[in-house]
Amino acid sequence: MKFCPKCNARLKLADSEVEFVCPKCGYSEKGTKAKKQAKAEDRSTINILDEKEKKETLPVIKIECGKCGHNEAVWWMLQTRSADEPTTQFYRCVSCSYTWRNYA
Repeated sequence: MKFCPKCNARLKLADSEVEFVCPKCGYSEKGTKAKKQAKAEDRSTINILDEKEKKETLPVIKIECGKCGHNEAVWWMLQTRSADEPTTQFYRCVSCSYTWRNYA
């Protein structure tokens, strides 16, 4: 990412792909044809297991599972709604792996 030395705006790659142009003041500078692309991570899933050890790494709480009746689960919290609302608590039964949530 390059910035304009005159006005500090971010330089955009021109259509020629060998020149950077400032959209604010019109400054331009030659670039190289080489490109580097960043790969975006898929953040649609959240890993809650330690990938190396394949074991739960979360705190355990005494709470009854609604599916199997076991009285122990791991828990974690996420901000699933707007920032001015409380976090959502997630629980996963250590016996049957059933997962449920509690909107605090």
